[in-house]
Amino acid sequence: MTDRTAIIDVLKAQIEPFNKKGIAVTEATTFQGDLEWDSLTVMDFVAAIEDEFDIIITMNMQAEIETVGQLADAVAKLKG
Repeated sequence: MTDRTAIIDVLKAQIEPFNKKGIAVTEATTFQGDLEWDSLTVMDFVAAIEDEFDIIITMNMQAEIETVGQLADAVAKLKG
């Protein structure tokens, strides 16, 4: 299992409590379009991810991240 795969698995687990629609989460899943998250949900989720991986995701990075796969790449980069 690659580090990226492990990150995706953790992200999926972190998404689960916020997945009110119960959709199947993939790397292509979008936070706004597919999961229909509002800004408060995004902030709660980002806080959970930051705690889980001990990283800081800047507002600029958040603005560019639209999918689970993009978030996994950002986490991998930040964990460097």
